Amino acid sequence: MFQLEINFGSKKIIYKNLSLAVKFLVDDGSLKKNISNFERIFNCRLTELQKSNFISKDVDEIRISKPSGKPDEIILKKIKLNDQFDADYFRNYLSSLIERISNEQIKFLHITIPSYSIFKKYFDDEEYFYQSFVEGIYLGNYSFDRYKSDKKSPKSLEVFFYAENEKKVKSAINTAGILMPAVYFVRDLQNEPSNELTPELLSKKITSEARKFGIKTTVFDFKEIGKRNMGGLLAVGKGSINKPRFIILEYKPAVKSGKNKKSKVKSIVLVGKGVTFDSGGISIKPAKSMGEMKNDMAGASVVAGTIIAAAKSKLPVHLFGLIPAAENMPSGEAFKPGDVIKTASGKTIEIDDTDAEGRVILADALDYASKLKPNQIIDLATLTGACVVALGEFVAGLFTKNDELADKLYRSGMKTFDRVWRLPLWDDYHKLNESSIADVKNLGSRWGGAISAAKFLENFVDKKIPWAHLDIAGPSIHNDSRHYTKKYMTGFGVRLLYEYLKSGS
Repeated sequence: MFQLEINFGSKKIIYKNLSLAVKFLVDDGSLKKNISNFERIFNCRLTELQKSNFISKDVDEIRISKPSGKPDEIILKKIKLNDQFDADYFRNYLSSLIERISNEQIKFLHITIPSYSIFKKYFDDEEYFYQSFVEGIYLGNYSFDRYKSDKKSPKSLEVFFYAENEKKVKSAINTAGILMPAVYFVRDLQNEPSNELTPELLSKKITSEARKFGIKTTVFDFKEIGKRNMGGLLAVGKGSINKPRFIILEYKPAVKSGKNKKSKVKSIVLVGKGVTFDSGGISIKPAKSMGEMKNDMAGASVVAGTIIAAAKSKLPVHLFGLIPAAENMPSGEAFKPGDVIKTASGKTIEIDDTDAEGRVILADALDYASKLKPNQIIDLATLTGACVVALGEFVAGLFTKNDELADKLYRSGMKTFDRVWRLPLWDDYHKLNESSIADVKNLGSRWGGAISAAKFLENFVDKKIPWAHLDIAGPSIHNDSRHYTKKYMTGFGVRLLYEYLKSGS
């Protein structure tokens, strides 16, 4: 794709050779007048056919060549503020545009952002309105071609944004410049083939990247996991030749002291499921689409990426990241249906299905998280297909008994378009996980599968600590909901959690 350089454009626009400009016009009943103003500003003339097409209901974009250059070409994009317009519009459109022009010889892209006042209904934050444009450029420019022998060297593209509020646009560009490389890192991990991302290799990649930003890292190997009685992680991981790891990240911000006392910052533990490949184990999955199970470590990657972005931004929150990493494989040493496993908490689990392994490794991680006594715990996991059945591919399931936590995560999701939807966590559902021989069973009945999985996890969290579980099984895998989610694993959750943490959580 492109080697990007993104800047705020000066008031005096200078168009160099090989420039493309993008101009947005709102379809507010004054298109003819606005087209005339556009012709005057850009010193060009549209043909009658171009005008007729653009004004019609069926065409929302035209591309105009200027033989004299300055710029060489202009894209005129029509915006309809109807029921289909949403806060992701510009992000999604620009991601599509970047991919469409990726094979062209364009060197300069000039984007005029329309007035924020027109879109206040959809964006309650002017700076984030601008940020959605910048994120669109980054998301459209992502590719994963590491294993292609004929991959091309990236071409340079300088992008200029023009808008009313220079200060806020510059801040938006800076924020996106911190956040989006973290999203890239997460997506790279998710798209990595599992033979190149065993639990050990995942721990090495994450710790190597995290240490660049002053994040403390600790990794428990198979022996240390055993010493700490993490029976859930041991059981799931022992069937593979690639043994499990338990990864701990810690970011502690520098806090200014006052009157010889350091002000307290909130502590939050992020927990991410890190199954680097899930065959289903003894309860083996069907072969179709099993390759996508390389992404069963999506929660782990999001935890790492979020903490890296927070550290780069120096957010005033004390963060821990806990990642239980394992391969779920069938072998003579693999755990089996009918087994009873003792976890680090002392609670026992009856294994009903070895393909419900994510919750088993999270049991040990959530217990570890609780013992850190944080203000909040948030876990992310590609946990259940049932959640995708319930909510579709483009939204994550949110489970919590804390209304304030639920509300803040929901609002952060709507703002970033990493959307979440709350499902019930009532105690009625506990009966779905009842076992006659152990404290809990790892698989509920056919009904309410995403909820019974969340209720299983609840058993291993300190009830005094506000906790939320995000089931990201649907939106973390490539899907057709948005242009930037179609081709690769998506990195869903990084922008959501970063915004949540930035807004004061």
